[in-house]
Amino acid sequence: MLVSVGTFNLNNLFSRFNFQAAISNIPQSSGGFSLEFDDERNVQVRTFMGHMVKGKEIAETQAIAKRIQAMNVDVLAVQEVEHIEILKSFNHDFLNGLYPHVALIEGNDSRMIDIGVLSKLPFGAITSFQAAVHPAEPERRVFSRDLLRIEILNANRSKKLFTFYNTHLKSHYVPFGQNQESGEIQANHRRRLQAETISRLIAETERPNSSFILTGDMNDPPDSEFLQSLPRVEGQDLFNALHNPTETRPAKAEKEGPGPQTPAWTYRRNPAGPEPPTYQLIDQIWLSRALIGRFVAAHIDRRTKHGGDGSDHDPAWIELNF
Repeated sequence: MLVSVGTFNLNNLFSRFNFQAAISNIPQSSGGFSLEFDDERNVQVRTFMGHMVKGKEIAETQAIAKRIQAMNVDVLAVQEVEHIEILKSFNHDFLNGLYPHVALIEGNDSRMIDIGVLSKLPFGAITSFQAAVHPAEPERRVFSRDLLRIEILNANRSKKLFTFYNTHLKSHYVPFGQNQESGEIQANHRRRLQAETISRLIAETERPNSSFILTGDMNDPPDSEFLQSLPRVEGQDLFNALHNPTETRPAKAEKEGPGPQTPAWTYRRNPAGPEPPTYQLIDQIWLSRALIGRFVAAHIDRRTKHGGDGSDHDPAWIELNF
């Protein structure tokens, strides 16, 4: 039996429901986020750091839905989803109910973006590690969003196939007005602590012969100095299942610069200066030792536009033989 597993950052899948189409007087906010309600407690306005938060454009939502339907994977990790109701609505309205099992737990993100899982296969236990801390900063939750652990069962629920971890590590974004250099140092430090915590939590939770998959948006490539603990769980080195993927189509050529030198990339960074774009595998899928022998193939759905099709990430997936 082939089982396909993927990951896709949906790029701000925010809700349109209960938001007014036009707001004549948008409240100003200097920082954080704010919500404005009407008399029936429906959200009228949502702002974050002084900017109005809008729902994802219908055309972009349709684009990511088309990519997901084309992938047609059995289990899909998703990132940057506002809440479980928009994920359920997206599955119903845009994916035609492709996934009967949907999971999302509200996490730590100040922008209110979360991680979730869509699955054709039933779930077993669901665990959130959002309250985890790192020994270096014991008074602060380490994850920007969460580390979500879900047991994936076979169709008749008689057996656990594997355990599925989904996460979304600290981004490189530095807010306007903050020193860029110090902001980058802080973000990289946070990402390092998150990677170390994931390695520790998996080692504490899984046995050396356990079948598990770690996936998500890591916001750095596998060889990043800040992620070096990520593929190394106590007692075993994890397998990078996307080290040599098959692309659904060739990468779009660059007007200047060499373009990607490998198919193993999901994100295109376009610097503001004269440097050419860089291509990185920041969306990753790691397999435990017990699953390496079941690995069949890896794929990445390649974008048709440099900026991306509905998302600035390209979805990736693998096939396993059970």
